Amino acid sequence: MEEMNPDGYWKGELSSSALAVAVSIAALHFHDSREHKPEIQRGLNWLQQHVNTDGSFGDTVDSPGNVSTSLLVYAAVNLYAATDETTNLLRKKVRGWLVKKGIDVESDEVSRFILNHYQKDYTFSVPILTLCGLCGVPGPEAFRSVPQLPFELALLPRGFYRFLKLSVVSYAIPALVAVGIVVYKKKRSNFLWRLIRHFSIKPALKRLQAMMPESGGFLEAIPLTAFVSLSLVEAGYRNLSVVDEGIAFLKRTQRADGGWPIDVDLSTWVTTLAVKSMRSNLHAKLGEEQKDKLISHLLKCQNKVIHPFNGSRPGGWGWTSYPGSVPDGDDTPGVILALLKLGDKPEVLKAIMKGCLWLKDLQNSDGGFPTFSRGWGKLPFDQSTSDLTGHCVLALTTALSACAGGFTAAESTAIRRMIRDAISFLESKQRDDGSWIPLWFGNQQMSDHSNPVYGTARVVTYLQDTISLEMLEAGELEIIRKMVGKGQTFLQQNQNEDGSWGAALGVSGSIEETALAISALAENHSHREICDHGLTWLFNKEKEGMKAAPIGLYFASLWYFEKLYPLTFYLEAVNKLLELEPFDD
Repeated sequence: MEEMNPDGYWKGELSSSALAVAVSIAALHFHDSREHKPEIQRGLNWLQQHVNTDGSFGDTVDSPGNVSTSLLVYAAVNLYAATDETTNLLRKKVRGWLVKKGIDVESDEVSRFILNHYQKDYTFSVPILTLCGLCGVPGPEAFRSVPQLPFELALLPRGFYRFLKLSVVSYAIPALVAVGIVVYKKKRSNFLWRLIRHFSIKPALKRLQAMMPESGGFLEAIPLTAFVSLSLVEAGYRNLSVVDEGIAFLKRTQRADGGWPIDVDLSTWVTTLAVKSMRSNLHAKLGEEQKDKLISHLLKCQNKVIHPFNGSRPGGWGWTSYPGSVPDGDDTPGVILALLKLGDKPEVLKAIMKGCLWLKDLQNSDGGFPTFSRGWGKLPFDQSTSDLTGHCVLALTTALSACAGGFTAAESTAIRRMIRDAISFLESKQRDDGSWIPLWFGNQQMSDHSNPVYGTARVVTYLQDTISLEMLEAGELEIIRKMVGKGQTFLQQNQNEDGSWGAALGVSGSIEETALAISALAENHSHREICDHGLTWLFNKEKEGMKAAPIGLYFASLWYFEKLYPLTFYLEAVNKLLELEPFDD
């Protein structure tokens, strides 16, 4: 309750990001280095204070170094190394680490490594190489090996995007346009394509402007907005309003210590997590006025128009209350469930039903739910995913129970079909060991960065709550019970000796993963000993402070941690155990 803001909801706090700092510094430099000197200097100071001991940079201050972030920092500080000795020393440190990784920043090894790392997904690799080239890394011929993004395709109707097999994910169209234009300006190409792209620039820029929200931040994301701004400036379009608004957004979102997060906040997401964590204590802890404030806030956050970013229909919710947020397949079920806990006024039920019908338009033909756009299947971040699908199953089933009289017969039939198809998808995606892999969460300690404990714990908990509603047919319930049993067995087998859970057995535990695993197992007394062992570990960690772990994966696989994750997951686990059986002294 102390974390609730004066407006009656939760904002949380995302970790600062060296990548966001580096790209923002570069954007401000190319726009006007003298005008933005204070912000640039604060950013450089932040980088100097947060370099890892080995000279590398990770995505968070608690992350091991990675080549992408370290290379972007190297490129950004390269702009100022010649005039500032402290910055030059930082550049030398980062370069030394990159050399140890086999990357000579003065050779084509830069592009070879980045393109090989990201393979066919150009969402992040091309912007990285573009920024490096603009900053003089590796040299004058840097753009020779930068792939051309087909920005001219952004002019086609959105309905065609899913058929184009684009090399960028659905949420990266602004980067496709802006980075594509600057690469076109800097790179040699054949006459025919130059002619086509020359006449595509003006309408593409118009499309880009239409996608920009009032806040000036594309998706409220600092790196994406910075990449767009610096690309347009260096392509010769410095005076466009989209650049002015983007630069103003970057200056406004810089923190007092000079850092930048990857996104403004995840306020809608953490608000729904906070509501969920209170479980049966919700009405005892929140007064009517507080609940009304929460309801009012969440209703205001619902998208009520055709969304300018991706053409999404009204009815969904995004991750934050800021206008750059895009409706998605995880926040929408999260808000539906939160609203159903908070009240049943007519306007609330009406909003919930619109949210359910929005999900109907999102569901893929395989029965699963993607994050943003139906039918984009080429790249992983656009595909159906198990944790979102489990979330949608619970939300749709709960809404169908609460709003039964509000849906038409056809709508009710469609929702039941959605649930049935989603259950089949989950059954097909459960691995032989009983686990599911999530999309937007991972673990830095895993070789493939996956997090089967998180994914399994979330899906199992969603399915358990679905069973308790007793809304589904006997056959569907039997399938769900089998999936839950297999998932719980996986969680039991992957508990560490100290009682904690990491992403898998032997991976050091976190508050988040341990709490979520307990929530998934706190169904009956048969798992009580395992839960108590985990709870003892959690109690000891609580005494040390609620330290967040970088288990979140943001756009382009950027790691982050969120201040409220350990707190909300911990509270959810404790409240669930209390509902099972009161604790003794």
